Amino acid sequence: MANFFTSSIGRKFIQSVSGAFLILFLLLHGTINFFSVIDSCKGTFGLSAGVPFGDSGLFQLGCDFMATPVITIMVPVLALGFLVHIGYGIYLTVVNLKARGGVKRYEVASKAKSDSWSASNMVVLGIIVLGFLAFHLCHFWAKMQLQEFTGAEAENPYALLLQTFGQWWILALYIVWFVAIWLHLNHGFWSMFQTIGWNNKVWLKRLRIIGIIVSTLIVGLFLCTAVNACIEAHFATASDVYVTALGF
Repeated sequence: MANFFTSSIGRKFIQSVSGAFLILFLLLHGTINFFSVIDSCKGTFGLSAGVPFGDSGLFQLGCDFMATPVITIMVPVLALGFLVHIGYGIYLTVVNLKARGGVKRYEVASKAKSDSWSASNMVVLGIIVLGFLAFHLCHFWAKMQLQEFTGAEAENPYALLLQTFGQWWILALYIVWFVAIWLHLNHGFWSMFQTIGWNNKVWLKRLRIIGIIVSTLIVGLFLCTAVNACIEAHFATASDVYVTALGF
């Protein structure tokens, strides 16, 4: 067992499993965020307890779900998953560079060549994703989940969306981040299956297509949320109370 975790295949397997875990989280997180877009379509954007609009909107209910004890317990597990994925990614890169005698293409589990730009720049994409992740945590997690952990009152999730994406330059930065995530997921998805042996020509082609679909779905959920929040902040009358309060 010890040899498995120290072997090249074992390290890549751990990297793949942690990546799969994060993909599932991104799907859940993106879906809950997309509830705010549904709220806009239904005319319930901004409806949450404690504001003049009345009952909670769908996005507020999703945020309340994320604050339940079961999900709260999963936060350290999620953080560990990120650390494992990032740590093994850096470690594998260093090992590959030493083995190949210099800067080479990102190594995948089989000898199949990858013709994508993202496959050659997974480390660069990972650094961009990690950097913007810290930016994102400061905007949302620190003002919601962290507040609840410390016993303080979490900020209104609708107001945070408007405050963040109502500023065009922040929206532009997030779009850059979304593109980096798309490229990273696009390669990482099929590479993950290569690691566990699904690397024949027939399945590799299918997995590439599935990877594009999954990465596009995930990034599309986040992108729609951001753009919708920008529209709400500047044009939608349903959020006037927040626009006034935030100074837009």
